[in-house]
Amino acid sequence: MMHQLVIDQMGREVEVPLAPQRIISLVPSQTELLLDLGLGERLVGRTKFCIHPVDVVRNIAIIGGTKKLNMDRIHELQPDLIIGNKEENKEGQIIELSAKYPVWMSDIYDLSDALEMIRDLGSLLAVEAQADAMAAEISDGFEGLGKMISGSVVYLIWDKPIMAVGPNTFINDMIRGLGLSNAVTKNRYPDLSISSLQDLNPDFLFLSSEPFPYKDKHIKTYQKLLPTTKVILVDGEMFSWYGSRLLKSVDYFRELRNTLT
Repeated sequence: MMHQLVIDQMGREVEVPLAPQRIISLVPSQTELLLDLGLGERLVGRTKFCIHPVDVVRNIAIIGGTKKLNMDRIHELQPDLIIGNKEENKEGQIIELSAKYPVWMSDIYDLSDALEMIRDLGSLLAVEAQADAMAAEISDGFEGLGKMISGSVVYLIWDKPIMAVGPNTFINDMIRGLGLSNAVTKNRYPDLSISSLQDLNPDFLFLSSEPFPYKDKHIKTYQKLLPTTKVILVDGEMFSWYGSRLLKSVDYFRELRNTLT
């Protein structure tokens, strides 16, 4: 079998078959991307969090969660390519898998990284035309949004402890794309106390649908804590899934603008 030497988004050299036929995806957004690129017949494994599209993923073997992979199941599936992500997957497990299989890793902090990932995987998996067209459509869609909203926001992803999204994250780039400024200045995903959240006193508080499943009852709780802040539930997939889901994010952000204004 012929191979190609490629560089993934972490700068790692990976020797990959020219036409991988048994692919395992370790990341929900990238699983959805591969399926939307028409690679369902080649995708033999996915995590339990890879839930879109529902009618297709139910037929693909589950290899554990993003943070706790079932190594025995992966070995049984005999992949010729594994696709992961630096943030989603644990380094030790990736090192272990890389000793036996080609493992291509994404590393995504903003929209440009996501578009690069889509194009790179398209080239790697011989669906370059479809991937390039998808990336171009996503790019054009976000360029057409313009600056939509002004004001400050805190975006919460966990409730106990309260955990927010800070700079140096993909979600932060999506927030900026809306025209909002992130009131949280500490990088990545800092914990917040109730008093520090009140001190920030943002114009908007976004309660994400994932990974913590915020509900309407949480709106009431936080609205009491922040009486001058507009508190709303947001679809976490639209902010954090950096594959083909971005095609839907554009319309979602337009609707969100109407909600906020």
